[in-house]
Amino acid sequence: MQIIQTLSDKALHKRVLLLAIPMVLSNITVPLLGLVDAAVIGHLEHAWYLGGVALGSTMISVSFWLLGFLRMATTGLAAQSYGSDDKRQLGLVLTQGMTMALGFAALFLLLHPFVANWVFSFSDASEEVKNFGEQYFAIRVWSAPAALINFVLLGWLLGTQNAKAPMWMVIIANVTNIVLDILFVIGLGWKVEGAALASVIADYTGMSFGLWCVCRTWAQSQLPSPLELLKATGHGLSRFVKLNRDIFLRSLCLQAAFTFMTFQGASFGDEIVAANAVLMSFLMMISYAMDGFAYAMEAMVGKAIGAKDRQQLSQSLVGTFFWSLIICSILTLLFALFGSPLIGLITDIPSVHSLALVYLPWLVAMPLVSMWCFLLDGIFIGATKGPEMRNGMFFSTCSFFAVFYLAEGLGNHALWMAMLSFMAMRGITLAVMLQYQWRRGTFLA
Repeated sequence: MQIIQTLSDKALHKRVLLLAIPMVLSNITVPLLGLVDAAVIGHLEHAWYLGGVALGSTMISVSFWLLGFLRMATTGLAAQSYGSDDKRQLGLVLTQGMTMALGFAALFLLLHPFVANWVFSFSDASEEVKNFGEQYFAIRVWSAPAALINFVLLGWLLGTQNAKAPMWMVIIANVTNIVLDILFVIGLGWKVEGAALASVIADYTGMSFGLWCVCRTWAQSQLPSPLELLKATGHGLSRFVKLNRDIFLRSLCLQAAFTFMTFQGASFGDEIVAANAVLMSFLMMISYAMDGFAYAMEAMVGKAIGAKDRQQLSQSLVGTFFWSLIICSILTLLFALFGSPLIGLITDIPSVHSLALVYLPWLVAMPLVSMWCFLLDGIFIGATKGPEMRNGMFFSTCSFFAVFYLAEGLGNHALWMAMLSFMAMRGITLAVMLQYQWRRGTFLA
């Protein structure tokens, strides 16, 4: 009865959608970028171009998203500071995040040749796929400073309940990437190198716009002088570091599963890795659509916890779950009814298209199974509960590898079965922990 009453609150739906819709719209451009990348490269004459981009971009995604804790920790801490109206702490969250982002970027640029040699040595992909993957990786690494700073800028702006600025930041970066992708790859014939260079330029374009948005918000909120805060960057840093550590370990487990998906698929042959790349582009579409609502959840939950408002917290949970269910139902129907034409938009290589159709049913089941893990991630990020997120992801990753090796005889089907179970287990573990803490009254603590 109380849930129905909550869902009848128009103001609640307005709050959820004002935060979620801008992020969903901006996030749609991210898989769209992946689809354009795959489509531009997928229409070249050989499958190994697409496989190389998939391999190289996976390595970049792993490298950058292992540091994705910079965005998540910043969102949760900024939202709590915003909810408690602590302007000094709100400014400190940004300066601490930016300092850490620049430090990690410098370290990554220094070590990337050794990382590339070590990681690519484990791949069973063909020499052609590995060669183009290495070319892509060698260029994309130079976007590290911008990409990591963008994590912090996005997280901080979301934490201040501002979804429009991050929306335009992501849209501008991805539209730039798409335009340059077409120009460099098709227009100038730069192939894999062109796709990588387009992404580098786009990251710096997004960073420039994001810095401008942060400066405006900083001035409007009358936050303390950045120079003053830089001197106090060490204040409360231990909490920031501990939270980042736990989210990093969580991200490490997450990326282990996705990296294994790509590399194991590569061992099944060039056509399989190319087909998986096509379907993974659709999986990213699901992820980024759901992340829009997860981001809204992070901001709303963090603000409610900062204000110590249990009623606002429970309303945020109900409203966001409601709209997420609608979105995931639409995505399920989209893949079920139009899967084949969507695959055809990405690649016209007959063998890759037919293989992608074989594994499409796994993708059809993915939206409704995975929505729970995305939203529960948002809840725990907003609550800055790092240990729970870390432990839940570790258990889920173990289940991923257990399912794959138990079903290994099914080949590529075993990979997709493991991925589906991985998504389900992520939601189950976090749901159990949320229910336990909610009943004990410790979730707001």
